[in-house]
Amino acid sequence: MPRWLTADAWPAQRMEGAKPVPTSKLEILQQMPIFGGISDEALQFLLVRSSAVKLDAGEFFFHEGDSAESLYVLERGKVSITKCWEEQNCIIRYLAQGDCFGEMALIDMGPRSATVRAEEDCCAIELSLNALYELYQQDPTQFAMIQMNMARELSRRLREVNERLFQMQLDAQPPKG
Repeated sequence: MPRWLTADAWPAQRMEGAKPVPTSKLEILQQMPIFGGISDEALQFLLVRSSAVKLDAGEFFFHEGDSAESLYVLERGKVSITKCWEEQNCIIRYLAQGDCFGEMALIDMGPRSATVRAEEDCCAIELSLNALYELYQQDPTQFAMIQMNMARELSRRLREVNERLFQMQLDAQPPKG
């Protein structure tokens, strides 16, 4: 089972005092496309409202069809993203440190579209929909930027999938001549 830690498990800066967020977590977020251009203060605001999730290899972050209320940023480890087709799990891709997953469900408010399994021992930052909503209340501009960045990342992934599908269709066509 996952071991969930609250934000209190990290020495973190609350908006009104205490210690700063550990540089490594802040740096991981700063390097991610969905947090590009987001202020350190907004990232710290999110980090103090986040949870750490530790999973052993073979455990699941979530399953296809589960309800969704958060996204994950992988701090350490490797995960596989799979979809079930004809009772078989088909691997879509692997993600590693610094990658995020689960953001699609936060945009379309639908259930999880895939299963995410820890292939190695993993540690991830879980950012909830509630934390993002609190950011919206505190700083709508930073919230809007995150939403735009998520849309850009999803668009990039969609273009990648479209290209792969196109290549598969070309490969499946019989040779001319």
